[in-house]
Amino acid sequence: MKIEKYAAIDIGSNAVRMLIANVIQTDARVYYKKNALVRLPVRLGQDAFTSGRITPSNIEKLVKALQSFQLLMEVHQVRDYLAFATSALREAVNRDEIVALIAQKTAINVEIIDGKREAKVLANLKVVDWIETKKNFLYVDVGGGSTELSILENGRRKASKSFKIGTVRLLNHMVEPHVWKDFENWIKTHTADYEKIYLLGTGGNINKLFKLANLKEGDPISLLSLNAIYKKLSAMSYESRIVELGLNPDRSDVILPATEIYLRAMHWSQAKRIYVPKIGLTDGMIREMFKN
Repeated sequence: MKIEKYAAIDIGSNAVRMLIANVIQTDARVYYKKNALVRLPVRLGQDAFTSGRITPSNIEKLVKALQSFQLLMEVHQVRDYLAFATSALREAVNRDEIVALIAQKTAINVEIIDGKREAKVLANLKVVDWIETKKNFLYVDVGGGSTELSILENGRRKASKSFKIGTVRLLNHMVEPHVWKDFENWIKTHTADYEKIYLLGTGGNINKLFKLANLKEGDPISLLSLNAIYKKLSAMSYESRIVELGLNPDRSDVILPATEIYLRAMHWSQAKRIYVPKIGLTDGMIREMFKN
C-alpha cells in the first residue's frame, strides 16, 4: 500500500477553500479519502461582478488565506497541489497583479480556469463512486459566479456548458433574462431525448439543503421537498436563517438563489429528484492531479 497527500485550492466567488486528500494505492485500485477541508469566507464575486476589480481589502484577505493554506500543506507534507481560480478572479481586471502577488507572498501558483475547464473537471468525477447507480443525470454545480451543467449518461460526460448564473450575481441582480433563457434552452435541448433524468447537485449550498431535508446518505431530495424547503427559507429573515438553522452568515443569503437555480433546472429538465454526492471541484482537481 502507498499513501500520498495532495491538496486542491478552489478560489471561488463566494469563498476560498482547500481540500487535502489521501490518495491510497493498492494492487487492486486507488482510493481517494478526504483528510482535511478548510473554507474561508472571502467573497471576491461581490467586487468582481459589481465593479470589475478586486478591492485591496479582499486582496489582503485572499493572500492571508493562501498563506495559511501554504502552512497547512507544509504541516500535512503534501506531495503536490493545484490552485484554481474561477469566475470572480477570471473577470477581475486586476487579476494578473493578484496572481503575481500571491506567487510572491506564498509561492502558490494560481491558474485561472475558464468555465469549460471547470465543467470538465467536475464532469470527469466518477459519480458512481459516490452514488451506486447508473442513471442518466443532469449534473448541476452552482457557484457564486457561474453554474456548470453537464449531461452524464451511465457515468460518462456527453455535453457540458458553463453559464454566468451564480448566487452572488443573483444577489446583485446581475443575471439578464436572456442568460436565463439560454440556460433553459440548453437544459431542454440536452435532456429531451431521455425518458427519465435525475439531477446531480454539487456545491456547498446543495449540501446544506440536503442536511435541511433530513435525509439518509445516498437518498435523493424530491422536487416536492426542495420546494417546501425553499418556501421555508424564503419566509425566514437573514438573521433567522443564521440563528435557527445554524447557517454561516455568508451562506444565509446565497442559499436562496442557489435553491432557485436547482429548482429551475429540475423544472426545465422535468427531473423529480436530485442526488447529492457531496463532491465538488476540489475532488475533481485531486483526481486530475494524481492521474496526470
